[in-house]
Amino acid sequence: MNPVRKQRLAIVAVILVGLAIAVGLIFYALRQNINLFYTPQQIVSGEAPLNSKMRVGGLVVPGSVKRDPQSLDVQFTLTDGKGSFVVHYQGILPDLFREGQGIVANGTLISRQRFEADEVLAKHDETYMPPEVKDALEKAGHPAADKPDSSMGKTAS
Repeated sequence: MNPVRKQRLAIVAVILVGLAIAVGLIFYALRQNINLFYTPQQIVSGEAPLNSKMRVGGLVVPGSVKRDPQSLDVQFTLTDGKGSFVVHYQGILPDLFREGQGIVANGTLISRQRFEADEVLAKHDETYMPPEVKDALEKAGHPAADKPDSSMGKTAS
């Protein structure tokens, strides 16, 4: 093989190896930061992986919110009508957080019955429900899923 071809082949091989390493690092980084959404039913049934970051959504069970008067610790039960588990959160809950309302929480699943939330997101008006939560409640046959969504069908005045 002539020296020019050897040099070109070496350059192409180095570029391909570098590209493969770059793609591998990108996929590794994306895998670490992916945040999948799970419903309470999926968590209780074991579909969600333990000790991994995720988003969960559902309705806050009325009467389940317990606040520690000495700290910002809050725990409440989240349900979709077919499954439920306890969410633990340390911090100030959003102003719109209420019992019986839909929320989405970001955090880590510790066990099938305990979720440690880093962030709790509440709905923004009295009829809106996050699409993921609404879909999950519809699949579970929960009556709250039938509430009209105020973000749909509005026209500008």
